[in-house]
Amino acid sequence: MATNPLAVRVRGLTRRFGERSVIRKLDLDLRAGEFVALVGRSGCGKSTLLRVLADLDHEIEGEVEVPVRRAVAFQAPRLMPWKRVWHNVALALPGRPDRERAFAALEEVGLVHRAEVWPKVLSGGEAQRASLARALIREPDLLLLDEPFGALDALTRIKAQQLVAELWQRHRCAVLLVTHDVEEALLLADRVLVMDEGVIAHEWVVELPRPRSVEDAGFATARARLLAWLGVGRAPGPAEQAVRPVPVPAPESIAA
Repeated sequence: MATNPLAVRVRGLTRRFGERSVIRKLDLDLRAGEFVALVGRSGCGKSTLLRVLADLDHEIEGEVEVPVRRAVAFQAPRLMPWKRVWHNVALALPGRPDRERAFAALEEVGLVHRAEVWPKVLSGGEAQRASLARALIREPDLLLLDEPFGALDALTRIKAQQLVAELWQRHRCAVLLVTHDVEEALLLADRVLVMDEGVIAHEWVVELPRPRSVEDAGFATARARLLAWLGVGRAPGPAEQAVRPVPVPAPESIAA
């Protein structure tokens, strides 16, 4: 079976802020259509890496190749309060605002009924859905999500996670989700990467069937392993393991 081409190829990435190296000679591959979650302690470099991949930070050393169309959604929706919701979504496109495409993107995230309102009247969940619509209107091959559910209440967060899972299943773009939530990572991702001191220190391939639940067989084992890698609790013993951990793969050349 042919291997999907790479949507992201990073080799030896280093990002310094003064004397401090936030990212240190990091290697990363992300394949087309793959959903990858990135977890780690605060300050480990997760959001810095995402900004580099989003082409928002150029003060780097090493090789970064993203040969596909990309879009990004942040924790803060960053909607312009003086423009109506549909116009905020349309701003992601070059040229004059395309009202028809903006309405179609809002329909996809279940927000078309709020297209003509001002952002200030949106709930937190609605604002985040508008942010997702703004990213999706670009029809990206790579969707970068930086803690997009972090400011939502628990129930709204679950609904937002389900929406992202549905959108990924529909579009099959590559996704890199930065999150602090281990359960969220396991519910959504094909692979979970643990970042520590500026490098990808661990990787977990999630082999649980979709749709997933925290009560799935093996979910507790996977969660315990990830938390142990993050310095919380203990790692499960061999008899407890139901999901296979794998080493970070060796670097490969990006597909032409």
